[in-house]
Formats: sequence, structure tokens, C-alpha cells
Amino acid sequence: MAKILVIEDEASIRRVLVKILSEENDAYKVDEAEDGLAGIEKIKKEDYDLVLCDIKMPKMDGVEVLEAVKKIKPETPMVMISGHGDLDTAVNTMRLGAFDYISKPPDLNRLLNTVRIALDTKVLKVENTMLKKKVSKKYEMIGNSDAIGHIKDMIEKVAATDARVLITGPNGTGKELVAHWLHQKSDRSKGPLVEVNCAAIPSELIESELFGHIKGAFTSAVKDRAGKFETANGGTLFLDEIGDMSLSAQAKVLRALQENRIQRVGHDKDIKVDVRVVAATNKDLNKEIAEGRFREDLYHRLAVILIQVPALNDRRADIPMLIAHFSAKIAEEQGNTKKEFTDEAIKLLQEYDWTGNIRELRNVVERLIILGEAKVSESDVRMFASK
Repeated sequence: MAKILVIEDEASIRRVLVKILSEENDAYKVDEAEDGLAGIEKIKKEDYDLVLCDIKMPKMDGVEVLEAVKKIKPETPMVMISGHGDLDTAVNTMRLGAFDYISKPPDLNRLLNTVRIALDTKVLKVENTMLKKKVSKKYEMIGNSDAIGHIKDMIEKVAATDARVLITGPNGTGKELVAHWLHQKSDRSKGPLVEVNCAAIPSELIESELFGHIKGAFTSAVKDRAGKFETANGGTLFLDEIGDMSLSAQAKVLRALQENRIQRVGHDKDIKVDVRVVAATNKDLNKEIAEGRFREDLYHRLAVILIQVPALNDRRADIPMLIAHFSAKIAEEQGNTKKEFTDEAIKLLQEYDWTGNIRELRNVVERLIILGEAKVSESDVRMFASK
């Protein structure tokens, strides 16, 4: 049931509006407030799907109510009610975030159409918000352990901000999944997520890869090319294995983070960029700093928020869920029926030393599905999962 609040100091108009809305649709629950202050108190206590608010009122006028609502319940649509002399003010409220305005005396069709459209728009916004909070199954983080729960809580708190995040942890633990969650749950989710594996790019090419180059900047630069910072504009740039980046490239990344500007290789023109940077590494960057291989000032720029991804050996309670997840995923990829694992098989796998972390576990599960019996047993594990 849609909840609507009518804020109007003229009792006769207020009663008419409440009567029209109540009789028009049984699904509307309509409350009323005699002035702006009373309206604000109701809005603080209740979640309304729509507020109709007069502009000229004693104690607190409609513009002040609008500004207050945008602070305490910004998702609540507001339709302003204007007298003939308030039209300029009514138009101005649209700039302040009002959904629409209607004139006194209200035209019945105009009023009801505006209310319907405003309510439909609210529903769409809520659905879009919920969709944005859902992360693609491809990047699910599987597990109910305290360690995974802590990471998920951190992501919920951090994702909506533009704070830079440094993700640390051993190889194969799923640091890239954290980066994808951060992006997909952020306000930048409609923008690109651009990934750069700093360890996979030769040091002499990393600057060109990140910042782009102009034609003739070096021997193989046959045309102008945008770098990853430009490509990620409006979205997120994920710098994986940041600990393997050269010191010269680190200096330029530091400048880009400080000034939100980059320069293509071979050019002195600044290009403004709007990018959120998320970085990851399996190295101890404090040790790298002490040994002169990583800039301390860049570390502090990147590590506004630190998220440590645990080794699989530190979250063994998640292994049964991971086995079930990988078994279903592999069956889907291969077009086969999902294989079950006996309790004994799962228990034995929980006791293994997973030096390769989740990546190694997935490989072992796939091997057992291919070579094991219809229901993977403890003997299958002992035969085919040994290192």
C-alpha cells in the first residue's frame, strides 16, 4: 500500500486532497499535516512513498520542508502545491529536487496523473537501488565464516564512497572478487571497471598502458592510444599486483591520484580523469617500502581502506560451501549433472593444506568430478586429490 502525506495549512484544501486520493485508490493510505513542522515530524517517523506539500505555510514554508526532506529522506519524492503567485517559487523547487508541482485549485486529472507517475518513479528507483546492490553470480564470494562476513560488511560500508581501497592477501584467495563487489555496489557501477595486472606488463610498457601515449612517443607507437586511466573514467580502475609496479610508474600514479590528471607518454598536455582506484597485492608493502621498492607516499594514498583477504587455510569452515559451488558451476560449464561429495570426502578436503588457496581447491574439485565416482568418496580424494 502506497503511503502519501499531505502537508497543507488550509484545512479545506487539505481535506479535499485527502478525500480525492483516498477515494481514487484503495491502495493509497493518506496522512495529513497542518503545517511544515508537523509534516517533518511525521516524515521522520514514517517512510512515505510520496509527499504533497504546500509552498506558502506558517512556521515553515514548503521550500524549507523540501530542503529538510532531501536531507533526512532524500529518496522520498515531493510534489509541491502552489498558489497563483507562487509559480516562480514552484519552478525553483524543481531545481531543488521536487518531483513536480500542481497549482491551486488542483485539477483532478492533473493531480492524479502526477501522483501515479511519482509513485511509479519511486518504485523504479527502489528496484534500481536493489539491483545495484546485487552482485553478478560470476563474482560471488562464497562462505559464511567470520572472515568473509567481515569483508562483506566492509564492502557494504565502503562501496558507496569514493575512498581508495587496498586489498591484500595471498595468491588465489579471490582479491579480484572484492574489487568487483566494491565496483558493482558503488555509485560508479554504471561506469567501467578496468583491470590492470601490473605484474603481467613489462616495466617499460606499464606507463603507456596506464596513461596512454601519442603517435611517435616510442618506436611501436604508430597511433595515439588512450590508457587505462582514461578508459576507466567515471568508473573504477583495479590495479592488481600493485607491488610489482616500477618506481617510475608509481611516481606517475601518485601524481594522478593527487591531481586527478594524467599525461600520455610523449605529451605534456594534462587530461582530467574521474576514477576510483582499487589496488591489490600479495606482497607485504611495508617490507617493500623498507627495502626501497615501493613508495611510502603512494602506499598511504592507496591504503585509505585496507581489506585483508584470508588464506583458505584460515577459513576451512567455508570449504563445504565452496565445494558445492564449484561442483555446480563445473557441471553447468560442462553440461553434466552436478556431482555430490560424501561427508567423509568433504571432511578430508577440509584437512588439506591449501597453499594454492581457492584457485587450487577449484582445480581439485574439477579433477575429482572428472575422475571420481558418481558420488565423490573419501577414497577418490585420497587417490586423485593428493599433491
